[in-house]
Amino acid sequence: MGPVTAGVLQLLALTGALALVHIPLGTYMARVYSSQRHLRVERWIYKGIGADPDTEMRWPAYLRGVLVFSLAGVLLLYALQRLQGVLPGSLGFASIDPDQAFNTAVSFVTNTNWQSYYGEQAMGHVVQTAGLAVQNFVSAAVGMAVAVALVRGFAGSRSGELGNFWADLVRGVVRILVPLAFVAAIVLVACGVIQNFSGVHTVGQFTGGSQEWNGGAVASQEAIKELGTNGGGYFNANSAHPFENPTPFSNLFEIFLILVIPFALTRTFGVMVGSVRQGYAILAAMGTIWLGFVSLMMWAEFSHQGPAFELANGAMEGKEVRFGIGGSSLFAVSTTLTSTGAVDSFHSSFTGLGGGGITLLGMMLGEIAPGGVGSGLYGMLVMAVIAVFIAGLMVGRTPEYLGKKIGTREIKQAALYILVTPALVLVLTAAAMALPTPGHSMTNSGAHGFSEILYAYTSASNNNGSAFASLNADTQWFNTTLGIAMLLGRFVPMIFVLALAGSLARQTPVPVTAGTLRTGKPLFAGLLVGAVLIITGLTYFPALALGPLAEGLA
Repeated sequence: MGPVTAGVLQLLALTGALALVHIPLGTYMARVYSSQRHLRVERWIYKGIGADPDTEMRWPAYLRGVLVFSLAGVLLLYALQRLQGVLPGSLGFASIDPDQAFNTAVSFVTNTNWQSYYGEQAMGHVVQTAGLAVQNFVSAAVGMAVAVALVRGFAGSRSGELGNFWADLVRGVVRILVPLAFVAAIVLVACGVIQNFSGVHTVGQFTGGSQEWNGGAVASQEAIKELGTNGGGYFNANSAHPFENPTPFSNLFEIFLILVIPFALTRTFGVMVGSVRQGYAILAAMGTIWLGFVSLMMWAEFSHQGPAFELANGAMEGKEVRFGIGGSSLFAVSTTLTSTGAVDSFHSSFTGLGGGGITLLGMMLGEIAPGGVGSGLYGMLVMAVIAVFIAGLMVGRTPEYLGKKIGTREIKQAALYILVTPALVLVLTAAAMALPTPGHSMTNSGAHGFSEILYAYTSASNNNGSAFASLNADTQWFNTTLGIAMLLGRFVPMIFVLALAGSLARQTPVPVTAGTLRTGKPLFAGLLVGAVLIITGLTYFPALALGPLAEGLA
């Protein structure tokens, strides 16, 4: 079997698995967030944190819950890192420096999981499990809660209420993420991913002795790392490390985990608004972009010209022979079109158009195909609001989406949402290129060196977390500025999403008329794809032309 055929078969198997679980998982999540019943363990949690899960919240109260909870997470994780040297299970590692502790705390709380350190050489068991792994669960649940709040904004009528943040957060963890991660961890252990708390793990005999690695609860962290679109690896090599991702099957399974909840949330959306057709339209737009990017990536990596590429049947530099070009391309596209950031190969070593172009553009679109857990759905729904506004301008009538009028207030909130991350990316990239000190972190010069900087701020601002490994980001400048980009890139858009949700929830639904745009049809899905590619994609075209396009066309 040739490598191209193997890549296509992996794509077909992955698509089939996602289609198989789409309806049951999406419907289950809709029931979770619509339920009026609280489990006993959930009541214990509410009592412990002093929250009333039955109190309905308007958008300012919901936002306060998001911000207060996230701030507490940053402070706790920062403290754990700074105190690591005196904590049990530290494996002898010293406390983390202030700038790196800030960067890492912000990174995991914002669901970015950017890592400017070697995981197996810096973090002990307590920080890894009680700190980083816990944030993998709760940061994902926060994104899902905000997405559900926006869905309730479309489904609600005149109340202005969006549900209860604490109830949505706890249910997301207890009823969705923990059960799925438990099953996923068992599968990963069966595939050969390690799960232990031993200080070292001997991997075999080499010339001059044996090689030793720190062990840990890798399988359980790997499961939620992918399932919650987090991306932070236990080891520096991330999912390219055989202890995290040992076989081609585990590789495909991890890609499945990355995509399963974001795609299934479109079904949740359709069920909660009372029209599964609307969910299928959003799914079609997401799926079209994802399949298109996978096809482009495989073409770029398989067909690159040159004797070395032809002998290797494609561009194998930076890729694991266990996974090949097909599995690496699938992983690279899926991790950058979501907010995951995990890697099973090194994007800096991909071809100019593949690693720098397609992965960068996937993040620049806002990671909405299918996007991060929760963040992908609310990002695509914001783009849907903009798409119906454009359609309304073309036919000369007030735009409507799901029975809600898209007026001046709503379109301003949507426009501000899509302007936040481009402003962060382009301003910070320009500053890093203009100042003398940040440039010292670049391993390469020219177009590829510029792509290193552009990739870093694109990844941080979009809460992705992957990187061009050739950039030394463990400096005060990058730890601080990337941390700020992660904070602003996560929470400022959430402000506009929740404000939009509150504005929609206060409206009375308008009846469908002959002039209403049918948003559950393929025509609207096509319009939505076009809006995503044109509005967000072209924003970055000059920057892409200076980096990956210049390198790829050289």
